[in-house]
Amino acid sequence: MAVNTLFFDAAGTLIQLSRPVGEVYAQIAARHGLEADAGAMTAAFRAAWKALPAPQHPEGRPPPDDDRSWWRSLVARAFDQSLGRPLADAELDPLFAELYDHFALPEAWTVFDDVLPTLEAVQGRCRLFVLSNFDRRLRRILAGHGLDRCFEGMIISSEVGASKPHARIFETALRVASARPQDCLHIGDDPRADIADIAGAQALGIQTYLVNRPTQGLAGVLERVYAAP
Repeated sequence: MAVNTLFFDAAGTLIQLSRPVGEVYAQIAARHGLEADAGAMTAAFRAAWKALPAPQHPEGRPPPDDDRSWWRSLVARAFDQSLGRPLADAELDPLFAELYDHFALPEAWTVFDDVLPTLEAVQGRCRLFVLSNFDRRLRRILAGHGLDRCFEGMIISSEVGASKPHARIFETALRVASARPQDCLHIGDDPRADIADIAGAQALGIQTYLVNRPTQGLAGVLERVYAAP
């Protein structure tokens, strides 16, 4: 079925880290007097990411700290596992502040090669939105790469107070876009998280597309957009 409204996930779909997360963590940790192995940090970050539930907040009460405290918990878990000991607040706080600020920088991220050609190909035919489990830093990142101009709006989990695959964030997206579920396509990439996200979208009748680079990039989105009605 052809679609006229596209919801794009951000990290892993539109953008990716410029350097491996463990490499960045280890480098910044070294500036704070901590010796961490980059490979171990990557593994610890991934384990912490899987173990820590996505942030959810009561309806109508998005987090006043933009989910910063959730990210602090994630960083604390990652270093606890990698270093084999918990960090005291006096160690963790300045380290976390620098990490948090680093990943707000546009240059900490790169845009996938197929993103701009795809967005340009569907502009004028579809309405485009970002739908992401992220926080307000995403606005700065996308603006720094000139991607913000491609989208009518951004639905960000920290601003909604619910993370995908929670129905509330998809319902918010439909309301922001003033769109019918059957006219929408949700595009994500993470084989773990976005499969759950896809189930959440499909439960509301939203069509879905899973990116799996290099096997399946965004070219398939064009096929869905230009599909015969």
